[in-house]
Amino acid sequence: MQRRSFLRGIGMAAAASAVVTPTMVMGAPAPKSANTMNIDDAIKAITGGKKVVKSSKVHLKAPEIAENGAVVPVSVTVDSPMTDSDYIKAIHVFASKNGNVRCADVMLTPANGKAMFAARVKLGTSQDVVALVETSSGEFWSAAQNVKVTIGGCG
Repeated sequence: MQRRSFLRGIGMAAAASAVVTPTMVMGAPAPKSANTMNIDDAIKAITGGKKVVKSSKVHLKAPEIAENGAVVPVSVTVDSPMTDSDYIKAIHVFASKNGNVRCADVMLTPANGKAMFAARVKLGTSQDVVALVETSSGEFWSAAQNVKVTIGGCG
């Protein structure tokens, strides 16, 4: 009986030490992850607080209703000449209510020839998809579209 009690005690001590992290022991708060930013903070981090203008030059395509939120097709096209002096530097795609609001960051150069990006993003719930575009002159343009995520097409 003593051996069983001894082994049980060692097992409980090992389990407790595996669960307790150094931050729990020291009482220090866990560091805040960059993935916990809301959309406004994420946009400020990219723009440095500069003004963002809604532009008709930014064309964001996403379905109004997505039957499967795990694979929502999104494309962003920007009307730009893509010359050495006037081009799109970056396209950023955000999902306003996801845990990690930043879906994609694409860096471009005049060598790309066309300012365009397409991908499938994951949306946890119905929300706005936002495209933020940075120009070579330092301006920021945006476009947004609401996407309703349904379960099996039964909205």
